[in-house]
Parts: sequence; C-alpha cells; structure tokens
Amino acid sequence: MAAFTHHLFICTNERAADDPRGCCAGRGGLEVASAFKRAIHERGLKRIVRANKAGCLDQCAAGATLVVYPGGVWYGRVEVEDVEEIVEQHLIGGRPVERLVLPPEALTGIDPDAPPPPDEVSFSR
Repeated sequence: MAAFTHHLFICTNERAADDPRGCCAGRGGLEVASAFKRAIHERGLKRIVRANKAGCLDQCAAGATLVVYPGGVWYGRVEVEDVEEIVEQHLIGGRPVERLVLPPEALTGIDPDAPPPPDEVSFSR
C-alpha cells in the first residue's frame, strides 16, 4: 500500500463541562471527524487520505481543531460545514483554507523558536 498523501488528526477530546478551556468534543469534534471520514470516502480518497480521531491536541480554546500532515497545517474553530471546503481546497487542491488556519503564534505548547530543552533522560546500553 502506498503512503498516505495526507493524514488528518481531528481532536475529539472531552473535558468536564465546568472546565474553562472547553473541549473539542463539546465544540463538534466528533461530528467534524465523521464528516471528514464521509467526505474522504465519497471522493474515493480513502486509500490515500487518512482521517483519525485524536485525543487532546492542546488547542482547546480554538476547538474543534485538527492538524493536517504533511505540512503541519493547524485548523481551528472547524465546523461540519467547513469540511467540504478543506477537502476540496486543501486535500485535493493543495491550498490551506486560510480563514481557518491557526497561525503558529496562536498555538499553545513549546515555542518553535525556543532552544530545545536539555536532555533530562539519558539512555545507556
């Protein structure tokens, strides 16, 4: 089997209802994942594009979120209605849907410009 041309990780993480960050499941993540799987199958892309449900992608405030590889394009505030546009424009056409892209400075996590953390674990043989 050939390698996938695109691999999508769609957050479906669920947090407690009182968590101030919210969660992607509460913002339609499960429905978005199902819509991607359906759209990919309907276009005959199932063997070359893979959509996976993912646990927390650490972008709760921008949910529902997903990341597309190659390229590491992050999308936020994705709704079921956006799926067709992402499939057509990005997965087929090769152009990210800019209105939904999360810019690097908006992502949580490690600053990509920061020096790498020191090795805290050493392995010996």
